[in-house]
Amino acid sequence: MRPLRVLLTLLIAVVAVCWVAPNAWGFCGFYVAKADTTLYNKASQVAIARDGNRTILTMANDFQGDTKDFAIVVPVPTVLQQEQVRIGDPQILGRLDAFSAPRLVEYFDANPCAQAYRLEGGVPAPASVANESRGSLKDSALGVSIEAKFSVGEYDILILSARESDGLATWLQRNGYKIPRGAGPLLQPYVRQNMKFFVAKVNLAEFQKAGFKFLRPLQIAYESPKFMLPIRLGMINASGDQDIIVYILSPKGQAEVTNYRTVKIPSDAEIPLFVKQDFGNFYKSLFQTAYNDEDRKVAFLEYAWDMSNCDPCSAEPLNPEELRKAGVFWLPSAGNNPTFAPGRPILPMPDKGVFITRLHVRYSRAKFPEDLMFHETANRESFQGRYVLRHPYSGEVNCEAGRQYQRSLPRRFEQQAQTLAKLTGWNIQDIRRKTNLPPQPTNPFLAVSLA
Repeated sequence: MRPLRVLLTLLIAVVAVCWVAPNAWGFCGFYVAKADTTLYNKASQVAIARDGNRTILTMANDFQGDTKDFAIVVPVPTVLQQEQVRIGDPQILGRLDAFSAPRLVEYFDANPCAQAYRLEGGVPAPASVANESRGSLKDSALGVSIEAKFSVGEYDILILSARESDGLATWLQRNGYKIPRGAGPLLQPYVRQNMKFFVAKVNLAEFQKAGFKFLRPLQIAYESPKFMLPIRLGMINASGDQDIIVYILSPKGQAEVTNYRTVKIPSDAEIPLFVKQDFGNFYKSLFQTAYNDEDRKVAFLEYAWDMSNCDPCSAEPLNPEELRKAGVFWLPSAGNNPTFAPGRPILPMPDKGVFITRLHVRYSRAKFPEDLMFHETANRESFQGRYVLRHPYSGEVNCEAGRQYQRSLPRRFEQQAQTLAKLTGWNIQDIRRKTNLPPQPTNPFLAVSLA
């Protein structure tokens, strides 16, 4: 989502009075680019709205292939009924992504000779009784029970329980779900925890009748002390690392992963101007470098902010109606439209706000042997993945301070080049060429001997 012209106009007005020092960057400036989920070929997105033990989970479907082959199996802590499942708004995850994405901002140096130069800083699925009876005998032999069965929108949904993982895998295969070989070991931990299995596949007749081009997200509501996200089943088909972006919405503050470290993505770095034309590749390289440096087993915090504002804004904050569509059940509902929520009726809580945490996890079987476990904190500290372009002053200077400023620029550009190389692993000499800096010896002992 591109920034609105009105927003840019306001930023132009603000930047004139919002200069910032190199070592004390503030959050004012031009927003010029963002690193959203379009950078990644296969990035799952999940939004989790949670308050106390109540959770509303929204899952985006990034399925690529024939719709008839689509099916998902998601472990859930309780048996879900039809009223706890609905179709989500396809635009909401995109809005959360745009609002919280890492961003690139621009600053412009003022005239160093100016006196004011200061840098401050649905319906149940039909089935005959006879078929149900015969099927239940087979299911019982495999240790699988159908706890609930219903349809929501274009999805046919089952809630299953199982006594052993191989029986569940066999049941899924016999009933037309394309579960790969080797699924049993990954299903086993959930069976041992007595978790249930939310199984959804597309009802082709409903999908075609509605004329949809893409699968819409599913949204489920439940009440449980378990605050977790199952990612291990997603590794069955994986040939390499996978990305998942998790947006956690809370009335309290930041959310963290408890069974892996939560690390802030490197941020607030001043980098060369040419990156503006290649910000997507810059951020992908930065993320991969940070991922390797942290031994490939952390959750990266990319954004943490109160949903009522942003600075700089890469997209406007979600309004109350959008937040309710994202699952924020503690906001009062408009009119007679009740808020979708698990368990007991929800009482309006106008004094509760919404804090968003964006976590980016790149995971593999070897480095992530457990699902993601979260907890809410009261920490409301703001953070964003933010990268700075600082344009030098290009006008005429007629004072000693201005001449000193011009002499300092090569050193500044070199520092920006070294910062970029450290963040991305890019070749420093290539960076210097793109920045129009002279090449320098890379061996420090050689540099001393040639001095």
